[in-house]
Amino acid sequence: MSVLIHPTYFPSIAQCVAMAKAESVVFETDDNFIKQTYRNRCYIYGANGKLTLNIPVVHSQKNRQKYKDVKIFNAENWQSLHWKSLLSAYRTSPFFEYYEDELQPLFTEKSEFILDHNLKCTEVILDCLQLELNTSKTETYKTVEETHSDCRFLVHAKKEINQKFEPYTQVFGDKHGYIPNLSILDLLFNEGPNALSYLESQTLIRP
Repeated sequence: MSVLIHPTYFPSIAQCVAMAKAESVVFETDDNFIKQTYRNRCYIYGANGKLTLNIPVVHSQKNRQKYKDVKIFNAENWQSLHWKSLLSAYRTSPFFEYYEDELQPLFTEKSEFILDHNLKCTEVILDCLQLELNTSKTETYKTVEETHSDCRFLVHAKKEINQKFEPYTQVFGDKHGYIPNLSILDLLFNEGPNALSYLESQTLIRP
């Protein structure tokens, strides 16, 4: 089975469940950029609870802009701020140091386009998970997808489906309780090499 999915900034656990259960992944790269989605944000678990990491983008004057044409606003020092947030949130987690060297270049090397950066992030995440998948990209946008399992709905950050994933231990869970479906980074730093088997054992709820 192949899944069709949006490349996002450090994908959510739900997106990674979809990928972990697939034989191949097709990345949607020919759609329009929409605000308030995981295309330019992810959620982590900070000391005060759920924390948004947002990539600033250059907004076009046009009503519609292709995702692949959207540029990152690199005049802001967002990468350094995001890395500091990750250090603050996860440096005491069991596996932060285990993945630190692999992830850090994503917070120092600059990309011009957000789609390219997200594809790089996803590639590194798949490597950290040791999840080997055949990947490809769409060439045209289809409203209705019949060839692949359509998981593009998982890109929505504000109107997402409440997934019933099993809880795992989180760094600040004793302070704020369990927070579900954060960025895959949260699962990686807390579960380490066990993250892939966790993903494979979860059931994805679809619309």
